[in-house]
Parts: sequence; structure tokens; C-alpha cells
Amino acid sequence: MATTTKQRLALAICDFLSASLTDGTLSAEDKDSIDVAINCIGESFKVDPSDTAAVKAATGSQNLLQIYGVYEKLKSTTTSSTTNNPPTDTAAPTSAAASSDKVPTDAEKAQAEDLKAKGNRAMAAKDYPTAIDMYSQALNLHPTNVIYLSNRAAAYSAARDHASARADAEAAVRIDPTYTKAWSRLGLARFALGDAKGAMEAYQKGIEHEGNGGSEAMKKGFDVAKRRVEELEAEAADTVSSPGAGARGAGPDLGGLASLLGGGAGGSGGGGGGMPDLGSIMNNPMFASMAQNLMSNPDMMQNLMSNPRLREMADRFSSGGGMPDLGALMSDPNIADMARNMMGGGGGGAGNGGAGAGRGAGQ
Repeated sequence: MATTTKQRLALAICDFLSASLTDGTLSAEDKDSIDVAINCIGESFKVDPSDTAAVKAATGSQNLLQIYGVYEKLKSTTTSSTTNNPPTDTAAPTSAAASSDKVPTDAEKAQAEDLKAKGNRAMAAKDYPTAIDMYSQALNLHPTNVIYLSNRAAAYSAARDHASARADAEAAVRIDPTYTKAWSRLGLARFALGDAKGAMEAYQKGIEHEGNGGSEAMKKGFDVAKRRVEELEAEAADTVSSPGAGARGAGPDLGGLASLLGGGAGGSGGGGGGMPDLGSIMNNPMFASMAQNLMSNPDMMQNLMSNPRLREMADRFSSGGGMPDLGALMSDPNIADMARNMMGGGGGGAGNGGAGAGRGAGQ
């Protein structure tokens, strides 16, 4: 069963193509091509053109050709009227507005109310396609009725066609901004489409028109939308303020390394144990090479920062415990291997690497 406006239009097009084969518009030679076209439309829009009930529900009392014929007549009449009566500053409303201002007869109003009641019963039974169809028929008779528009918006939302729900709700609030149910349905549709700020604005309008601080349901919708807006703003702020987020993939900076060694990034002077500043250390070519390797290898930096021996060294050094025995530190095979990698995989063994590290750190 077609549940969206576009699906119903697709069924109406398929119905028109099928009718064109049977009414003589197209020849029998065209049948294969038309059948392929109908199948493609059905598969693309997820509808079944062979479902006569669905086609009837989509087209209603008039088929697509008849509807287009009415459109052409209206267009011709409007064009003629415009030609004979050029617009002035006090010109009448456009044809679309004039059509929407059409006042239905009492009989049409009664029929529309009956269709609305059927739509309400279908909604209660969770038969959303039928509800949408009933409200649509009611709107054909009374296009500016905000209750019908709002009810169809609710049915579209229940059927998860939130774009159509938003369109109906927006049309309803344009016609009558004081009809608060339409603002509520607009808030729901916008929120479901990911527009939390727009949803918050819709609920706020509903609260204003309800007066007395608004209903509990309207205020709850506003609060939910507001929380989501705040969450999105906080996430955006975190992304901007987090240096690691923007630099990921380009290699980390040396801030973590400076913290590990007990010094500040760019700070002058040593720590409590006589640690020289990083500027002096980086004058050593070996340490410069190590830093370059770190900058180009985020995983290596992460391993360095998570090594318990190095972390223990940093804690002891930053608390004034003095420089550790780097020779003993390099006896840890993991650290020795890490040092070789940082120095570009040089030919020295673990002992040589330890000595080199000791000289670099002591300069």
C-alpha cells in the first residue's frame, strides 16, 4: 500500500500508462515497452501497480488524465484573465490563493467531515495509509481546513513520512497560526528530520499561542528539542577546542611528550630534578630525529605515553625525584625497541640506544 504522496503519484502514473494501452492511445506494439516502464516505476517507488485497491486509493474518483485536464483548463482560464485584466497595486490574489479561498458548500463540508471521521477511525486503528487517504479526500473538498491538514500531518508522521508531515503542518500554521496542534506537529516533524533548532522554534510558537505558559505536551516537546540543540552545540564546541581532534591523521604535537618528561611545552628551565627545557633537548640531532618520527607516527606516541615504566619515570621526575637511570630503563626490551623505532631503526643495539638517549637527555 502506498503511504506517501510520491508513491501515490507513481501508482497514478502506472495507471495512466496501463489505461493508454487499453483505450487505444498506444498500439499493441508499445505494450512491452510500457510494461517495462510500469515495472521500473513500481520497483523504484516500492509500490505494486497490479494492486487494484492501492491504485484506486491513490487515484480516487479521478484518474491522472482527468486531473491534468482540470489543471489545463484552470491554467488557460488564469492566463486569459491575466491578459484581459493586467495586475495593478490592488490586484486580486493569485490563482493559487484564489483557489485556496474557495468556500465549500454545506454539502461539501458535511462530506469532508464524514471523511475526516473515517480518517480518525483509521488513525485509531493504526491504519495510516487509509487515514492519509481519508484526510486527503477531505482536503480536496475543503483545502484550507487546518484541522484536516494537521490531522494528515499526524498520519504522515505515524507513517514515518516526516517530510510530508512537515509540509502539511507548515501549510496549516500559514493559514491559521493560532491552531496550536499544527505547531506541535510541525515541531515533531522537524525534530524527526534532524532539525532540532527548527523544532524548538515551532514548539515555542505553539507555547506562545496557547498562552499561560503552554501545555505540558508542548513544553515537553520544547525541552526535548532544546536539549538536543544544546548537545549539538556542545559537540561542536568540543570538536573545535580539542587539539587532538583536528590534528589526528597529521601526527600528534609534542605536548604529550613534554608532559611525560615533566616539562612544559616550550617552557624554559628545568623541573625539580634538573631536567633541561625541551628547546635545548631538541638541539640534539638524535632527539630531533626521534621527535620527527613521533610526529609522523601517532601509534608510536600513544605507546610511549601508555608505557608504565616511562609514566613512572615522569611522575617521579616531576615530583623532584631526580633523573632516573636511563641505562636501567633501556633494559626494558619494549622501551629499547621503541627507542630504536623513534631513532629511525638505527643500527645500534639496545645498549647503544640507551647510551645515546642518556647523552641526549643530559645535554
